Amino acid sequence: MESMPARNLSLRTNELEVWLSACGFNSFTLQPLAGDASFRRYFRVTAQQKSFIVMDVPSGEDCRPFIAIANALRQLQLQTPVILEANLTQGFLLLTDFGDTTYLRGLNKDNANSLYQLALNKLTILQTCQQVEGYAIPPFTREWMWQEWRWHQEWFLDKLLGLPPISDNLEKEYALIVESAATQPQVFMHRDFHSANLMILPHDVGILDFQDAFIGPITYDLASLLRDCYIDWPQENIKQWLSDYWQMMQKNYDVVEYQEFIKWFDWMCVQRHLKALLTFARKKMRDQQSHYLQYIPRTLSYIVEVTKQYPELSAIHDYYLGIFNLCEQ
Repeated sequence: MESMPARNLSLRTNELEVWLSACGFNSFTLQPLAGDASFRRYFRVTAQQKSFIVMDVPSGEDCRPFIAIANALRQLQLQTPVILEANLTQGFLLLTDFGDTTYLRGLNKDNANSLYQLALNKLTILQTCQQVEGYAIPPFTREWMWQEWRWHQEWFLDKLLGLPPISDNLEKEYALIVESAATQPQVFMHRDFHSANLMILPHDVGILDFQDAFIGPITYDLASLLRDCYIDWPQENIKQWLSDYWQMMQKNYDVVEYQEFIKWFDWMCVQRHLKALLTFARKKMRDQQSHYLQYIPRTLSYIVEVTKQYPELSAIHDYYLGIFNLCEQ
């Protein structure tokens, strides 16, 4: 999907304003908000001293998964935006406003432990969602992981870095990562459960950007949260939060021993971060959004630090260490 030209964006905004008027907003202000790594746009609507959020979903993207998943997660007492009005034809949703304080903006060394403990608790609840009324959650299959690996090679290695095709050894080691993920318990997978999509609310967590959910590996969202491409924490913090989550998880699943669970988590992090690198590269090369490049060094460092602990992933380690060193020059 290509980004929309400026003229079309202006026309789209006019259509949005007409729709809001039809929803009963006679006098309002419309403030553009920072978006996610998609072509969706977000606005804050202020009217009569109240504020709301509008999601503008571009043509070709279906709003119904967002609506169905939001409703299903709220039934589990999780805080997702309430859909107040919807125009599925035009792709406009009017939502409740969770404010501006994401985890990314609000986290600090004093509140990190309590906020992560809260997020981990909510994650264990979210993972129990197995069915969504009116929508079939797709599985995060081996085939999908292999597709992401091909996209990674296309966008990150080839188009962004101009590197030659990878060796067979990297292919073989990626196959080990795929099998590790596929054999884990398969649960509801938010897919982007990280600091930019979690909102700090009074005594709770607001959850955003869940419309691309899968049924997938139990450690995927944990990898997104604890080895976040946008913010990092000391290793001792990560170890404590991993241990806390593992203990909570045992209430719902017959899980493996802790050391095997850590291996699941580590290898899932590698797959997750290879996918993140392709996203950052594609945003730069296709969409001319270069600010995502700033997250590449941290993401590469995660891959390098994890893979050096596992001899089975030595080819991946050596290859991405070389790329990381180039980025650091």
